[in-house]
Amino acid sequence: MPRVYSLGLTHRPDNPDREPSENAPLRPEETLYAESGKEELVVGPTTITPANLVDDERFKTGRLAGLTMWSAILFLAWPVIIESMLNSLVGLVDTKLSAGLEQGVAATDAIGGASYIMWLMGLVFMALGVGATALISRSVGKGRIGVANAVLGQTVLLSMISGLVVGVLVWFFAPGVPLLLKMTPEAARLFEEYMRIIAIGVPAASVLFALIACSRGAGDSVSPLKVMIVRNVVNMIVSWAFSGVEIFGFVSPLGFDWGVTGIALGTILGDLAGALYILHKARTGSWGIKLKAIRMRPHAVTVVRLVRLGIPNFLETFGLWIGNFFIIAFVGLLGSQLMTDGLLGAHIIGIRIEAFSFMPGFGVGMAAATLAGQYLGMGRPDLAKKAVWRCTVIASGLMGFFGGVLIVFPRQITAMLSTQPIHLQEVPSLLVVCGIVQVPFAIGIVLRSAMRGAGDVKAVMALTWTATYAVRLPLAYVFSGVDIPVPAFLGGGMIMNPDLPMQWFDLEPGLTMLWIALCCEMVIRGAFFAARFFQGGWLKVKI
Repeated sequence: MPRVYSLGLTHRPDNPDREPSENAPLRPEETLYAESGKEELVVGPTTITPANLVDDERFKTGRLAGLTMWSAILFLAWPVIIESMLNSLVGLVDTKLSAGLEQGVAATDAIGGASYIMWLMGLVFMALGVGATALISRSVGKGRIGVANAVLGQTVLLSMISGLVVGVLVWFFAPGVPLLLKMTPEAARLFEEYMRIIAIGVPAASVLFALIACSRGAGDSVSPLKVMIVRNVVNMIVSWAFSGVEIFGFVSPLGFDWGVTGIALGTILGDLAGALYILHKARTGSWGIKLKAIRMRPHAVTVVRLVRLGIPNFLETFGLWIGNFFIIAFVGLLGSQLMTDGLLGAHIIGIRIEAFSFMPGFGVGMAAATLAGQYLGMGRPDLAKKAVWRCTVIASGLMGFFGGVLIVFPRQITAMLSTQPIHLQEVPSLLVVCGIVQVPFAIGIVLRSAMRGAGDVKAVMALTWTATYAVRLPLAYVFSGVDIPVPAFLGGGMIMNPDLPMQWFDLEPGLTMLWIALCCEMVIRGAFFAARFFQGGWLKVKI
């Protein structure tokens, strides 16, 4: 039996889920419900129970009303898959354009390094979005639309604040990053030029991705797809028009030749267009929840719930980012050690291409997150587990297919993005390596997303940190063959690599060996999340 909370009221409200007026705060029972997160709430002698219970796996209310589990997976997943590919296309376009500039290798290195800083920016948006998706999906599953609207309003408020803070930090700290990544002077100059412009658009990007997360939690995956189409069209047109790069024999008739400045301008204007569009959608109420000004006034209980879910997720992904920043540093050191320019750009191009292979897993994972949250909100952990398992099987099949494509056509795929000799030399072998591990990678992606949607963020954080620092970094260090310089304030010198794989198997150190280590960690991480899934603790988390 769920716990019961009494508010000491002697009458039943006319409609427990009614919206407050524009000047009214959250009602007491909504506040207590938001604070407790329990299954039932007593108002005087009356018990409020979840309104979206299912009998034959069909949803009765909300955006998923009338759908079976299989239909809901398809309904939620396909737009996210396409949307995610479009999201990756923004970075892919930037990389493609940078490779076509006069400073091709330096520009690709600069934008490649910038992508890691933009990933760090995205961690803040993602942390807020994970909390919003979990809370909105649970509230919609329980039929508590008023609470879901409160979460929507507070998410927009927090996204605006965090976007401004992150934008200021990026502006001031951008000049120091190239030193850590061992960039050439030309690449460092282009990096700073690019990131200073990106910093201006961070608030719009923050609102954009926060609202996408809210839309998914409400069960609407189509609106984010439409938003991402708008974002990509604006980004591609503006970036091409102002960068001065020739694409498929076409040069912009505007005559601008702004290089990376033009590319960055396209990115921030695309984010702004997407943010304005999705704000409009949130205001219309087409998701089944609606953004109202009253809901954007600071509300401590809802903010605390978002932060309580967001902080573990941020720490998880920030820990992963720190680990991958070390990987980027390894790539920079490897380039210096082997006296080879362009390895950072090759690494980023490999990641850009690889991203398309795991977009199906990401899309199905988002469906798993929404369904896990809504089924748990209905009090049906059995259906939550069943839905997540089905999503895992689907994602494994889709990513396995794309992995096969990477293995069979690595050079052709690379040539579509860059014709720089160093990229054609290094990238194909990277694609073959990551193609081999697509199935275990799919398992890790879907189960991790589902557990986030269920609110099991602390366990996700622990598993991710363990995989990153106990497995990923040690393997990457040993397999890459890189020697690590010790800073002067720590005594100076060099930590020499033991070169174990080179000694045992007569292999050469390089970028391919580094990727072998990274892909081995993906397999182990997938096993970690599979163990948590079958253990079942994620089904019992209270949020």
